[in-house]
Amino acid sequence: MSGTSKDAKDPKDETEITTRLATRLRHLRNAAGDSLDSLAARSGVSRSAISMIERGACSPTAVVLEKLATALSVPVGSLFEPVEAERPDPVSRRGDQGEWTDPGSGYRRRSVSPPHWPSPIRIADIEFPPGAVVAYDTGEREPLIEQQVWVLDGTLEVTVGSDRHRLSRGDCLAMRVDRPISFSNRSRTTTRYAVVNVTVPAHPRRPT
Repeated sequence: MSGTSKDAKDPKDETEITTRLATRLRHLRNAAGDSLDSLAARSGVSRSAISMIERGACSPTAVVLEKLATALSVPVGSLFEPVEAERPDPVSRRGDQGEWTDPGSGYRRRSVSPPHWPSPIRIADIEFPPGAVVAYDTGEREPLIEQQVWVLDGTLEVTVGSDRHRLSRGDCLAMRVDRPISFSNRSRTTTRYAVVNVTVPAHPRRPT
């Protein structure tokens, strides 16, 4: 039977997203006034690894990208955006939304929101394979990021600091991205969920 499998990766798409990551990371690092050494020191990612990412010579894991995003005080999703356009488009077409697969866990991330649109809201669509686990050693950053995870299909376990949440289809979890966070799919089927991030400039009090 001819044709391409629905889940098969398009080498062209993979190359494009790797190139976009490389260009965007270099842009953000330069905008922050960071050298390779200073970003390595603040992120805990080696200088050589950052250099390889910026050259498009490797595909970093989600954990590495989270460390770099925390050090640069940006949401992870901003690393997947193209270099800022002169006139951002308010519409993000499905065919233009970049997809990236984490080489560590196999989870697939699609950036939904219009890139660089002047809004603090960013949305991503995630497909999390069975048995996958991703743990982020996240810490406080400025500006602050509020996040909500909405399960569209399947089940998901999310640990935020010391709090563990088991989510099923239709459940939505609100959290603040300032503590270690882990995601795991203990089922035998793929879980799909939406992540909505909102960037806020100050640190409002966490609900008690």
